[in-house]
Amino acid sequence: MGSSGASGDLSGEMEVDAFRRLFPLRFYERHLLESVRPDARPLGRARDTTVALGAVATADGSAMAKIGCTTMLAAIKLEVMTPPLDSSDEGSVAIDFHMPPICSPIVRPGRPAEVAPVVSKQLSDAIISSGMINLKELSLVSGKAAWMAYLDIYCLDADGALFDAALLAAVAAFSHLQIPAVTVNDDGRVVIMSGENEEGKLLKDPVNKEKRKLTLTCIPFSLTCILHKNYILADPTAEEESVMETPVTVVLDSSSRLVSLYKPGGPVLAYMSAVQDCVALTRQRVKELQKILSDAISDMEVD
Repeated sequence: MGSSGASGDLSGEMEVDAFRRLFPLRFYERHLLESVRPDARPLGRARDTTVALGAVATADGSAMAKIGCTTMLAAIKLEVMTPPLDSSDEGSVAIDFHMPPICSPIVRPGRPAEVAPVVSKQLSDAIISSGMINLKELSLVSGKAAWMAYLDIYCLDADGALFDAALLAAVAAFSHLQIPAVTVNDDGRVVIMSGENEEGKLLKDPVNKEKRKLTLTCIPFSLTCILHKNYILADPTAEEESVMETPVTVVLDSSSRLVSLYKPGGPVLAYMSAVQDCVALTRQRVKELQKILSDAISDMEVD
């Protein structure tokens, strides 16, 4: 009897899996009728999310963010640059998003993922337009030297909502960033202070006397939703994105101010009511992400 029952369960699972592969949209729509998803989440709930700071020891700031299985590693390296004439008292931020073949079976070796430059542009727009970073804080010597912050984000597992996880990793990396103490040597060059110079003499007139953190304000967080008929699914998986092709990404800052709204296309029109529902879901999500990031910072300070 036990063997027969186990065999029946296995047969049933195989039938469900076959139906899911052959008719993915019908499979999802059956779940939507019950206001639930195949992973048992309610339609408006995001996946479990974690943030770990200091993931890369050789970087000036780094973090790893996971939303469900989607995993992002962000690392920041600082270099001294000569600021441009039109912003002589400001530093700069350069952002690159990478999708190596290991992150997804649809990314082929030697062929850059089409979505990578799109996510890079979205990240730059969200971080700069939100005003999270005061670029003047990256200035060293007005008109002569400033910090260039190179932020690289690597997608280690692409299981949907790539931008949301990448933005969270980027924000966490900037929260972890330590700007080193520097001084100006006799040649007028900015050098990182290590306590003593090569001749054993203490460096004089430091530009920064000690390591410091950036003052981050208006921190942006995002939530991607999928629109399908009259349904809104928050934080979609890669499978959900492939089956229901109308994403809407809302970016709000920590004060719930709208930073951007991005809808790249899809067969479903984003009516005002749907957009308002997406914004409301994002407000809830921002509170969750603020707590997750705050807890990660507290854990780092304790360590």
